[in-house]
Order: sequence, then C-alpha cells, then structure tokens
Amino acid sequence: MPFVNWLKRHLVVIAGLGTLGYLLLPNVVVTVFSFNNPKGRFNYQWQEFSLDAWKDPCGVSGLCDSLTLSLQLAFWATLGATLLGTMIAFALVRYRFRARGPINSLIFLPMAMPEVVMAASLLTLFLNMGAQLGFWTILIAHVMFCLSFVVVAVKARVMSMDPRLEQAAQDLYAGPVQTFLRVTLPIAAPGIAAGALLAFALSFDDFIITNFNSGATVTFPMFVWGSAQRGTPVQINVVGTAMFLIAVLLVVVSMVVGNRRNRQNA
Repeated sequence: MPFVNWLKRHLVVIAGLGTLGYLLLPNVVVTVFSFNNPKGRFNYQWQEFSLDAWKDPCGVSGLCDSLTLSLQLAFWATLGATLLGTMIAFALVRYRFRARGPINSLIFLPMAMPEVVMAASLLTLFLNMGAQLGFWTILIAHVMFCLSFVVVAVKARVMSMDPRLEQAAQDLYAGPVQTFLRVTLPIAAPGIAAGALLAFALSFDDFIITNFNSGATVTFPMFVWGSAQRGTPVQINVVGTAMFLIAVLLVVVSMVVGNRRNRQNA
C-alpha cells in the first residue's frame, strides 16, 4: 500500500496545509470580489470582471475618512500600548514587589474578559467622568485592551533573556543606558515588535469596544458594519485585499531579513 504509507508520512503536512487553506479562504473570496462589478447594491454574486473599484478606492463617501481614522487610532494605540506594556513587562520580570502577583493576574483579565463587558465598563467610566465620546475615548479604550497583549508578548521574551549578557556589558564598563540600548533592547526587540504588531491589528480591527465608546465617530470597522445594512460596496473588498497583501509582504520581508541574519551569524 504505497499510497497509505505516503499518506501516513505526510499526514501532518496535509492537515497543516488544509487548515491554512481554510483560514485563507475568506481572504481569497474578498480578493476575487474586489474585481467584481455588481449590478445591485450587494456584492454577493459574481457578475463581471472590473477594475473600477481599484481605480477609485475612495469612490464611496466616508470610506477613506473612516480608514484614515482607524489607521491613526491604531498607530497611536500601538505606540501607547507598546511603551506602557514594555515597561510593565520589564517591571514584572526584573523586580520583586508586593503587588507583583495580583498584577500578573490582572494583566490577563482584558484577554479573558468578553469585549462587551469591557466596552460597557469603559462607557460607564467615561459617562461618569463627563467625557465627550469620540477620538480620545476610543484611543484610551484601545490602549487599555491592547496593553495586556503587549505585556504578554514582551514578558515572554524578557524571561528568556540571559542576564549574564547584561552583566558582561557592565563588566566592560558599559553604563546602564549603554547596556539597555546595545544589549537589552536588541534582545527584547522581537518580543516588542510582536506585541506592537498584535496591538496594531487588534486596534484597527476592533468593533465592539469602539462602537460603545465612539459617539458620532466612525472607524473603518463601523463603516463596514453600517454599509452591510445598505449594501456592501466593492471598495471595501479593495481595502481588505490591500491590507491583506501589505500584511503578507511584511511577513515575507521579515522572513527574508531574518534568514539573511541567520546566515551571516552562521
């Protein structure tokens, strides 16, 4: 039974490829329908090939404004969550203090808590404070729920660091700032980058928490949800395809750079 033996040897690979294909199938559908020219309001059935949506991605009123707003929120939320999360991760790993155990437990709450609970809690907080719902309330909410993911990613990297490397730098008369910039930060950089990318994706994609705390502000996920009630324009598929291709390009570039560094170090 040659085929059965071959199947047993490659079963894990086949299962992995099948799972990957299943996960990528929605992206393929979105990409295909970004070249569609629907006859009605809904872009759910293939009609004919067209490049009109790609030529004018901002042809739908409010789409590019909401996309720009989401990108701005994601950038600033990533920056704030990465800075705070990195400092918290170093503090939890490197220092011993009384509240260390409870803080470690509290860090996981936003990750385990349903988004609707956190969204309602933040909305109650903002209303009690008399804050005007809009850009700043969304930004504060995004930083709060992205913070835990950054802490977990950076903390895992910091825990795997060898403290003897920093001690060696100090033995060679490197000051605290030099040691951090030339030894600690480069080693922790992959974890920080992973946390930042995760925070950016979570912030850009969030709908529930944003919808509770946005007021009259409309982000891109909210625009997509609102458009789906009236008829999804093809331009939404164009934006989704472009974001997917950019993400794939970043992954490929990072893999190429990493492989080159590994070959140079070898």
